[in-house]
Amino acid sequence: MKPKNKFQQKAVEASKKLPPLTPAQERWAYTKVIEPVGRRTENGLVYCLDCGEVFHNDTKRKHCNCPNCRTKLYIEDTRKQKFEQRMYAIYITACEGLQVIRVFSVDYYAKVGTAPRYSHTEVMQRWIAPNGKYCTLARNRVWGTMYYDSWIYSSDLELHNETWAYDQIDTSDIYPRMKLIPELKRTGYKKGFYGQTPKDLFCALLTDNRAESLLKMGQDDLLRLYLNDHSRNINDYWPSIRIAVRNGYKVTDATMWCDYLDMLRESGKDLHSPKYVCPADLHREHDRYMNKLARLETDREIAENLPSYLRKETAYRKAKANFFGLVFSDGHIDVRVLESVREIVLEGKAMHHCVGSYHSKADSLILSATIDGKRLETVEVSLSKLQVIQSRGVCNGQTEYHDRIVNLVNRNMPLIRKRIAA
Repeated sequence: MKPKNKFQQKAVEASKKLPPLTPAQERWAYTKVIEPVGRRTENGLVYCLDCGEVFHNDTKRKHCNCPNCRTKLYIEDTRKQKFEQRMYAIYITACEGLQVIRVFSVDYYAKVGTAPRYSHTEVMQRWIAPNGKYCTLARNRVWGTMYYDSWIYSSDLELHNETWAYDQIDTSDIYPRMKLIPELKRTGYKKGFYGQTPKDLFCALLTDNRAESLLKMGQDDLLRLYLNDHSRNINDYWPSIRIAVRNGYKVTDATMWCDYLDMLRESGKDLHSPKYVCPADLHREHDRYMNKLARLETDREIAENLPSYLRKETAYRKAKANFFGLVFSDGHIDVRVLESVREIVLEGKAMHHCVGSYHSKADSLILSATIDGKRLETVEVSLSKLQVIQSRGVCNGQTEYHDRIVNLVNRNMPLIRKRIAA
């Protein structure tokens, strides 16, 4: 694809000036991104595929250190002789006044009895201008396959149209030393990605003064919520955020705090008063107003006529019917989509949290996690980001199954994506 504007032309020309990885950068990719493997036999002998040492370890643990090279090994109990890994290493740098995110595919091949082989290939570059515009240079991909990162390594890095596939590349392994353009430094950014990819975070900071302000205010959890939860309008909370900052109040649970402000608003309280905006015990105040509003809501529901209730059900069914019948299970925990306004209201009352009003949130999908029919946590998924926004148990707490529930939903996001496209 030929460049269509001066920015794209500059990115293409600047790409030719990027240097190869330094020995230190290569070493980081091979030791931090790739997880060295130890092969354990049935009699407890472990073969370190890094140095070739053979030692005894029958603890059944999945990690141990090689006594010879001190490498932390991931233990595989298997008879196979060959092992392969392919991971992504991310390097963030600056070139010609543009922010660059370089993505390398790191390959690992090991065979029992031989030294492991490592290699790396640059597969993608995301170029970001100081005004937040961006473009992507990447290698060609194989079409007609279910894998979005089936790269054609013999192709060149060239400009491509933006596609969702480039945003799916794992960007969790990022080289710790970053070079930033001055415009990004001025936003106050230093480290951390707040649940975003580097490209999405940098573009947000360069184009959105609210994101920049939250970062400079030190309100990290509010920034994370703002970037991840597009169903909330930050303007509804901004005056209260300024009151909190002015009074030195740090919001540590942004989702609960914003839900609490919504309940204060519904109760007619003054959202400019530090007395309400900066509670000493957020959980207690949140639950108190939730119970108060639940009682009022129940009274209103009794007073409402049936046609009004049916209209809510009809609107909800029209918006979310594609997801009805969707159930995930790991054999112990079941997670299913709530299929009516009545189910969502009952979920909120049973779990003593505020999900009962979420049936009107267009970007949210509400699911309930259970074991043998007993409620554990309620899960909210953003349909635009395909991410778990929150997963809450009774009184907004987290159960011992919290991580398993979130991981179960994340593993099944492709099923939700398929229902969106249906």
